[in-house]
Amino acid sequence: MSSNARDSNLANLVIRAARETPHAIAVDAPDGQLSYAELDDQAARLAGALSAAGVEVGDRVALWLAKSTRAVVAMQAALRLGAVYVPIDPDSPGARARKIIVDCDARCLVTDPGRSSPLRAEDPAITSIGSDDPGAIAYEDALATDPLNEPRALDPERLAYILYTSGSTGTPKGVSLSHRAALAFVHWAHETLAASPDDHFSSHAPFHFDLSILDLYVAFSARARVCLIPEGLAYAPRQLVEFIRKHGITVWYSVPSALIMMMEHGGLLELDEPPSRVVFAGEPFPIKHLRRLRARFSSVRLLNFYGPTETNVCTFHEVLDIDPSRVSPVPIGRACCGDEAWAVTAEGARARVGESGELMVRGPTTMTGYWGHPPLGDRAHATGDIVRVVEDGVYEYLGRRDHMVKVRGMRIEIGEIESALLEHPALRHVAVVVVGTGLAARLVAFVCADTRVSLIGVKGHCAQRLPRYMVIDEVRTVDALPRTGNGKIDRRLLTQLATKHEDEHDTDERD
Repeated sequence: MSSNARDSNLANLVIRAARETPHAIAVDAPDGQLSYAELDDQAARLAGALSAAGVEVGDRVALWLAKSTRAVVAMQAALRLGAVYVPIDPDSPGARARKIIVDCDARCLVTDPGRSSPLRAEDPAITSIGSDDPGAIAYEDALATDPLNEPRALDPERLAYILYTSGSTGTPKGVSLSHRAALAFVHWAHETLAASPDDHFSSHAPFHFDLSILDLYVAFSARARVCLIPEGLAYAPRQLVEFIRKHGITVWYSVPSALIMMMEHGGLLELDEPPSRVVFAGEPFPIKHLRRLRARFSSVRLLNFYGPTETNVCTFHEVLDIDPSRVSPVPIGRACCGDEAWAVTAEGARARVGESGELMVRGPTTMTGYWGHPPLGDRAHATGDIVRVVEDGVYEYLGRRDHMVKVRGMRIEIGEIESALLEHPALRHVAVVVVGTGLAARLVAFVCADTRVSLIGVKGHCAQRLPRYMVIDEVRTVDALPRTGNGKIDRRLLTQLATKHEDEHDTDERD
């Protein structure tokens, strides 16, 4: 297989591995194991069934599937055919699944038995594989189809998958990624992690989340094993630590919140044989927790990967020693994967060392564009993230542009307040939101505490570290911070809770 052919289609990673290491385990999942030869064969047969159903190069194949070998086979089948796979959160309600299926104009839906199609009679005719609906093709029958052994020859700029994010308005928005973009990241990560056939990769992220691209395709690129963590265990700390032991995980990749839970409630720091590489992304890793992880596992490589779904990973930082005086999260580092990154100040100038601005990214890993919208082309992607240039080409994450707020006329970065709060010895997790506008705006801190804390005590703690206008106005203690399906803090829900409390308080005063 020529280098050009290898780099034109993600499906070739599995095909090459099946030819070179056919008996090695490719996927270890709750519903069974697949060797590379078995994954290759099933993907070829399902690709044949998709082709017989009319799926052509460039068509979208929606995948509404539990995390399983079947889901991996379906991805590979779509890629082999030159189609575009569109993973949908398996826990999504039917109405949201239908919205995505219709929005991407899917030609086929692959789903699990027991799931009814979310489509309506007036929707375009879409072939269904795996569901119990009348007229659907049984999954077992699809696997009996003559195989499509060779993947379609593709322009690497063709789309490989579309990942739907909630978007700032809550409406699903399809981020379209090409084979070129995915492979630029996969090849870089393979080399950076020094991945080998002996590795066992965890697959913590759901398949509709961009972290799953590393889990699957870097493992396949290395002819390694990927071990799928079922959705039900994603935030069960003791079971996750036991999963590492049982499966001999050598490469772990997740959001920091999962690692923190595993440290606090799962016994992660008691492991005798931790993963040799621990990668985290998706949100800042509070320094007080990362410092514990670094101190306990001095020989483990710790890597902070950064990048929104629109760029996959575009910067990285390897955590070595952590300065004892450091109170903010470690840097997101410098550009990688051949990408170019720079920050633009509020005045529109390129940020220099010590200055902050919005991070811009351009390069091979960036998206083609949002589905149904004009392509990005050669334009840079504005990430919406505010960073500080700490040295030439190295960036420190400050927060989201939409988390840059004004309170009492002063511009405030929420992340700076949260970092200061986490220095309090009794606080384990914190999230700050703003309630109200103008002169009535208030800073509300939701905190998880080891011991009872008072508003006066927390305000005094903040006053020693922050300007007066950044001192929080209210503290609300909770057992746990709400999380989105991807494990990030659900700030929208916290804002709603804080606003509701404020409204009720105002009503009581009027009464």
